[in-house]
Amino acid sequence: MAGRMVEKRESIMRGARTVFGRDGYTRTSVDAIAKEAGVSTRTIYNHFENGKAELFRIIVEEGAVQIHDAQLDVIDRWLRKVTDLEEDLVDFGRAWVEPLGIFPDHFALVRQLRAEVGHLPPELLKAWEEAGPLRVERALAERFQGLADDGMLRTDDPRQTAVHFLQLISGEIIDRSYYGALPLPPEEVSDLVRSGVRAFLRGYLPR
Repeated sequence: MAGRMVEKRESIMRGARTVFGRDGYTRTSVDAIAKEAGVSTRTIYNHFENGKAELFRIIVEEGAVQIHDAQLDVIDRWLRKVTDLEEDLVDFGRAWVEPLGIFPDHFALVRQLRAEVGHLPPELLKAWEEAGPLRVERALAERFQGLADDGMLRTDDPRQTAVHFLQLISGEIIDRSYYGALPLPPEEVSDLVRSGVRAFLRGYLPR
């Protein structure tokens, strides 16, 4: 019995993830989720008392945590020991944008979330940011502070430095690929990452 309950819940989550990623929050109905998941609307409310709002919050937060874990792993693997600053940052940048292709369902949700930001509860946006983006930003800022302490970078505000770096290495890739929906050729991604790293270093190398 417990196994079937878990299976039903997972089916609902998969269905909701698909529908939210395709239609967004405001256009999605519980009926549409039920149809996609192959369950009744009553079954959905049995598992998720607040229906659509609760499902969306859980799916967004779970996805944010999943991406957070992947990005923290990238930070640890590529920036734990830096010997050649430019090349190590380029390798890091290439690894950083890989989740766009690995977690398409989550980034479909992110596209919808950004498109509907004015219609979503502020507490949902805050929960999403705290579950993923802000925690990763803090981790990267801490690593950049370490590079500054080692004399490899110059920064008065490591958080802002991290934001600048991420925008330079991935901003154009995210915009042009629409969060991975239209993947760019690998060589183009590599060129954009290197260009971003070089622009970053022009501003942050010690003088």
